[in-house]
Amino acid sequence: MTEDQLEQETLVWLQDVGYAVRSGVDIAPDGPAPERANHREVLLLERLRAAIARLNPGIPAAAREDAVQRVQNLGLPAQLAANRAFHQLLVGGVPVQYQQGGETRGDFVRLIDWADDSGNGSGNEFWAVNQFTLKGPHHTRRPDIVLFVNGLPLVLLELKNPVDAAADIWRA
Repeated sequence: MTEDQLEQETLVWLQDVGYAVRSGVDIAPDGPAPERANHREVLLLERLRAAIARLNPGIPAAAREDAVQRVQNLGLPAQLAANRAFHQLLVGGVPVQYQQGGETRGDFVRLIDWADDSGNGSGNEFWAVNQFTLKGPHHTRRPDIVLFVNGLPLVLLELKNPVDAAADIWRA
């Protein structure tokens, strides 16, 4: 089995369990169906905005946009601290404040519907994107598959040919 065959089999399995399969080339900024403005963006922002609106219809649009901005810009330079902060927002929701009836109200914007694992559009949207190009400050990377929930990249899969002795964890 080649690495490409393994990737294709994985995508079929993911589709069978409810993921919509997309090509990173197709949703790239210069692709036929772009989902992001450039290769440095890791969030699928319009998908995230749509999910936040769907999951939080009672929260005003400005507060929902504040939540998107908080997720997009965690404001923490240390990767470990940023990951912890993001995890807290993911699990507990993004705290927001807004004016309603002359009063300041506080609430939490949900990023994921934890009760929905179907991906049928009622709560969460599950995407499996293969060959998703990311440009960092020093390198360009193209993971084999990135799993998105509501436009948030939550899982990265780097597949290797299981019979290739040189394909170890360090090369992945």
